[in-house]
Amino acid sequence: MRFRLKLKLKNIELDMTPMIDVVFLLIVFFTLAINFTAADQNERIKLPVSELAQPADESPTKPVTLHILPHGKVIYDETDLALHELQDLLNFHLRVLHFMNVPTKNVTVVIRADAQCEIRHVLDVQELCQKLGLEKFVLRTRQQEE
Repeated sequence: MRFRLKLKLKNIELDMTPMIDVVFLLIVFFTLAINFTAADQNERIKLPVSELAQPADESPTKPVTLHILPHGKVIYDETDLALHELQDLLNFHLRVLHFMNVPTKNVTVVIRADAQCEIRHVLDVQELCQKLGLEKFVLRTRQQEE
């Protein structure tokens, strides 16, 4: 004996709320999990190779990233600057941080110097930062490929 069940489905509504909730949760997850260090890179800088290069244990607090070109100019906030121009912008940056109650001892200067850059340019930038009260420095290199 076979029964035939005939259902007439009219006015069916699909509740999209759970799917929208999941999509927003995924967006939040990937926003928090994304690696922002790639945003601090500049394609004009070719980092030097170092046998001792290791990934950072922790990301720096309040980083200020400075890219040093081979001829000594410094890229800060996507602008090529001479050393005296850099001093003015760093002073402004430090005043903003001071206004936000961030002490200069919490600011880390990330220096990304080109492999062809002379060491004197790196030392000049480091000396300028020390004169402004910045004490923490990170020098970026890349690992030697095998």
